[in-house]
This record gives sequence, structure tokens and C-alpha cells, in this order.
Amino acid sequence: MDHLKIKVPATSANLGSGFDVFGIALETPFDIIDIEKSEKIEIIVQGRESHFVPLDPKKNTAGIVASLLKTPVKITISRGIPLSSGLGSSAAPAAGMAFALNEMFALGHTMEELVQIAAQGEKSASGTAHADNVAPAIYGGFVIVHKDKIISLRPENVGIVAVHPDIIVSTREAREILPKKLSLEDISFNTGNAASMVVGMMKNDIQLIGESMENRVIEEIRSTFIKGYADVKKSAISAGASGVTISGSGSTLIAVCRMDERKRIADAMMNAFTNNSVKSEAFITTIGKGIEIIEG
Repeated sequence: MDHLKIKVPATSANLGSGFDVFGIALETPFDIIDIEKSEKIEIIVQGRESHFVPLDPKKNTAGIVASLLKTPVKITISRGIPLSSGLGSSAAPAAGMAFALNEMFALGHTMEELVQIAAQGEKSASGTAHADNVAPAIYGGFVIVHKDKIISLRPENVGIVAVHPDIIVSTREAREILPKKLSLEDISFNTGNAASMVVGMMKNDIQLIGESMENRVIEEIRSTFIKGYADVKKSAISAGASGVTISGSGSTLIAVCRMDERKRIADAMMNAFTNNSVKSEAFITTIGKGIEIIEG
């Protein structure tokens, strides 16, 4: 095929207890990527905050993946995922390109191999080739990234509210401030919650999923980047959320809840940010599919 258009979902990594291990695909927001065969790699970016995205193929995550796969294409990215938000804005183009080019050029890579290729593309933005955002973008649902293995589950009807404040958090900085060691007590607590999270996802148990999002040390440190964090979290719980955590490295906060509670919780979280003099927007969503082919 000479042309392919795909829809690439936003993602949320860590989910509190699963640092660098867990990730989910979200139904919304998303990017649309249009790929055409060409004589060289060209990049056009339009849509949300497009003027901040590099067009140089050596600096753009989509361009890096196209270079790795040695596939000359014209790439048009229509952005819907906010930048530096903790919603996989740099992972989406990398994951989308790995998936699309594998289809377009019949390269024969497995999904696990596509995750590793996409992770190399995202490395340019985050500084490390971790896969907790690119994996759910490709697989959809809830994923566990362990070494080179991807374990995928498809929980249904899990309400997600993602509230993105007008605060920029650098992924590199958010990783650099983390401690190199944790106490045995904190490791035990986080491990227990991570195990409970997997069971919650397997059983579609919204209460257990939310309760399992709590993380010691990492969340506490990263929350200092987000003005109003404590008030927003408290407001979400009071409005009915079973749990709240930072999405990826932030600044977005995500809440887990029943599907019919999402609007009320979104309003409560946004109001709490407003009371802290922070503008925000809410994405009322759920755990969604991976990359979808729209045309081609």
C-alpha cells in the first residue's frame, strides 16, 4: 500500500503502583497520523501545540522510527494529545509509526518487536527506552511490561477521568528527582498494590483498581510539580473516585470510577484546580483500544 491513516490513543503509564511497568490506552484524546510513501522522510505537524514539535526526522519520535526501519515516507501528524502532559504525547507518534510502517511495508515484525522499536523512538524525548506508554498504544487495554515481555488484559467499562492542568512537567526532570533506592517497607507496599492492581484489572473491579493506585515515595516526590495536587485528589475521592494518581510523570491526574460518575468527578477536579489558580481541562474517557487503521 502507498497510503495509510491511523488513530493513535493517548496512554497513561505507571497507574501509581506500577512504575515503568503498567500502562493503559485511553479512548480519548488521540492523534491521527497519515503516512504516504515518499523518496525521503518528511514530517508535517498540525493541530494542538504543533509549533512546539520538531520537524527534523532526527529529533521527532515518528521520524526516528521511520529512520530505524529505513522507510522513506511523508508523515502528517494531526495532534490531539497535549504535550508534556503525562498522556504519552511523545510515545503516540513513535508507536503509531512502528505499527503503520510494519503494515505498509509488510515488514513482518511481531507486536512485541514493534514495542521495542517504538521505545527506541521515544527515547529521544524521555531519555530512556521504556515501553510503558508505547506498549498500551500498540496493544490497547491494560499492559504489563516486564523485560521484553508484554502481558495484555482488556478490562471493560472502567471509567477514567484525566484532568490536565496548565502545568508543564518534563519527563526527564521528573525521572531525575527520583531516589535511587527505596526502603523495604515502601517496596513491599508498592509491590502489594501492584499485585492488587492486576487482580482488579482481571476482575473489572473498579474499587480494587482505584485502591491499588496508591504509590509511596515516587508519587509524593512528583506531586510537588503539580500545584493543587492534594486538593484535586481529595475532591475526586469525595466525588466518588475509587482512586487518583499522577498519569506518567505528570502533570495530568487520572481518576478511576464508574462510568456514570465521570462527569461529576471531572467537574470536582477542575474546580479544585481553579481554586488553586490553575487552568485545566478534562478528558472523560475509559480504557480503550490500541492503534486503529482508519484508511489504507
